[in-house]
Amino acid sequence: QKIVGGAPSKLIKINVVRKSIARVLTVMNQKARQNLREYYKNKKYFPLDLRPKKTRAIRRRLIKHGASLKTVKQHKKDIHFPIRKYAVKA
Repeated sequence: QKIVGGAPSKLIKINVVRKSIARVLTVMNQKARQNLREYYKNKKYFPLDLRPKKTRAIRRRLIKHGASLKTVKQHKKDIHFPIRKYAVKA
């Protein structure tokens, strides 16, 4: 809501006070979230609001370990038919 009336100097002071309150609250929230992150660091579950947001597609993607795994069939193929190493004699 708009502040109407009052001395111009008072209006400026109100603005400064509001900004400083916002600054204090911001720091308090940051500290609280930082403490929560520290608390949940080695727990099995992590609160949803503290998890990285990213995008839906990235969140649904396979984790690195799962993506790098080979199928059993491909693993056997690699073992039994390794890439042949040879050199041409000049």
